[in-house]
Amino acid sequence: QVQLVESGGGLVQAGGSLRLSCAASGRTFLMYAMAWFRQAPGKEREFVATVSWSGGNTYYADSVKGRFTISRDNAKNTVYLQMNSLKSEDTAVYYCAAGRTARGSRTPASYDYWGQGTQVTVSS
Repeated sequence: QVQLVESGGGLVQAGGSLRLSCAASGRTFLMYAMAWFRQAPGKEREFVATVSWSGGNTYYADSVKGRFTISRDNAKNTVYLQMNSLKSEDTAVYYCAAGRTARGSRTPASYDYWGQGTQVTVSS
């Protein structure tokens, strides 16, 4: 019931910023927790951030805490990931995910729907 499409990735120098967007469709969007994960070649998918369906609760991986901000605008059916002070180790494909029962989970299996991913490359 939920379709997700990420955008906003690209090439940026270390210390720069990017804002990722995830456009969602589906009648139950307002009831889904949303999250961002990332995956580099040869590595497992890694939790980045999550936001509750109301937008009132957010959680972040230690590696991005203080640099990234997740938010959602339910009127626009869109979730955002503002990424500041980017590092070369942030280079990965970033995926948007939605989960009806995720409730702040950091585990990929807790999420039911996934976008196609958007590439973020940070040059050192």
